[in-house]
Amino acid sequence: RILRQARNALPRTVTGWRSLFIDVNSTPNINSLKFHPGKTVLPTGTMDFPNMKAAQKSPLAKALFRIDGVSSVFFGPDFITVTKNKDQHSWAEMKPEVFDAILDFYASGQSIITAEEDMPQDTKVNEDDSEIVAMIKELLDTRIRPAVQDDGGDISFIGFDEETGRVTVRLQGACSTCSSSKVTLKSGVENMLMHYVPEVTEVVAVEDEEDPNDPVVKKQREFVAEMTGDAKEKRPSASEVLENAGI
Repeated sequence: RILRQARNALPRTVTGWRSLFIDVNSTPNINSLKFHPGKTVLPTGTMDFPNMKAAQKSPLAKALFRIDGVSSVFFGPDFITVTKNKDQHSWAEMKPEVFDAILDFYASGQSIITAEEDMPQDTKVNEDDSEIVAMIKELLDTRIRPAVQDDGGDISFIGFDEETGRVTVRLQGACSTCSSSKVTLKSGVENMLMHYVPEVTEVVAVEDEEDPNDPVVKKQREFVAEMTGDAKEKRPSASEVLENAGI
């Protein structure tokens, strides 16, 4: 308990413990923070864990999801992005628990990903890719992804429709729930791809489907239903109110 209090009293941006130095940085998304453990997180690529089901591939991701308020986790080459539920929890309460989860994981010596086949692979140009697709992938990897990763997220190529000129991508990490992500997608990503690749007409992002059995998703849906009045079955009807009042 004394050690926990001592760690919590350290400056917000620097925490040292068990020979591990963790640096914390903000992101454009106020609900996401980047944690730099000073060690390699993923040897290649990036990995997104939008729910507890996806987190089963990583012991660290599972530990972070056990923290009340965590809605998603993202691994980059040298950072971990944790996103919390909007307005329901404060970082002042959650950061000490995130520190503990990261510290305990690195002290355990476990592998970041449970199975070798689940390790991510960097986006690369395939032999059967068209010249346009190859150029799009090259621009994403060299010009766009570094900037997006710097903000605690990532962007991956999904596909290109030659008939419509539409590029489909997936936003991950802090970028997937950031309010400014649509602006970034249009003014940044779309403009750059359209400038260098005239065949591109627009860029759209796909959204991962929510796991209905995920406890975080359930809480979010219950909260939305309560705030919007959708949980009508819990409310008595007008006739029931009158009957109960003896009218």
